[in-house]
Amino acid sequence: MSRVVSFLMCCVLVAITANFAYARSLDEILSTGVLKVGTTGDYKPFSFNNAGNYEGFDIAVAKSFASKLGVKLELINTSWPTLMGDLKEGKYDIGMSGITRTVTRQKEARFSQGYVMFGKTPLVAASNAEKYASLADIDQKGVKIGVNPGGTNEKFVKANIHNAEVILYESNLAIPEAVAAQEVDVMITDSVEALYYAAIDAKLSAPLADKPFTRAELGYLMSAGAERLQDTVNFMMDQMILKGEMATLKKEYLHMAE
Repeated sequence: MSRVVSFLMCCVLVAITANFAYARSLDEILSTGVLKVGTTGDYKPFSFNNAGNYEGFDIAVAKSFASKLGVKLELINTSWPTLMGDLKEGKYDIGMSGITRTVTRQKEARFSQGYVMFGKTPLVAASNAEKYASLADIDQKGVKIGVNPGGTNEKFVKANIHNAEVILYESNLAIPEAVAAQEVDVMITDSVEALYYAAIDAKLSAPLADKPFTRAELGYLMSAGAERLQDTVNFMMDQMILKGEMATLKKEYLHMAE
């Protein structure tokens, strides 16, 4: 074998190793006694950093996972722009923050089974609910759309909004407040989040939540090399569904009936 071929094979092996180098196996998680869960803390009702205390549907599921595995839960703060990078660097074992299952992410990682179906939809001021009856009504000059960078909301806005003004907010949590105060007219977000905010704030409405612009699922994100961890997460989710635990959490946090 020539030196050139040997060198190229070594480069390929290094690249492959680098891709999986920071993925902790299930055995390592169990031996250390700690499950590291990455979460953004800015996406109600799935993950919310409430003055240092995380709460929400995915946080409750993460606690259930840790309990079932017999390990401690360590919540690791991440962000939408750094979500994939933090996973590859091994900062967390599972991403749990209302993360959309996409082919782009699947190419670099792996997902659990889906646990909530949803679609992109507008969150608007209740007084403007009839004004925005379609995407065409939203994509008009003079309309202001609030969006958080780095996630699928921004991706949808970039692909579909051509005339309205797009205003970036570093915190996803700030946008519903801006809509309620009519500082911006629309927030494009997941129907689950839109329905949640409309349920807790009479100033807000999700007029098109039953007819979302897209359809997708949320899932839990893991390293590309974490096959056994993925199997175990799916198994635990099945157990939670079987025993009614998942339905109880969906009703409590998502205002959803199974």
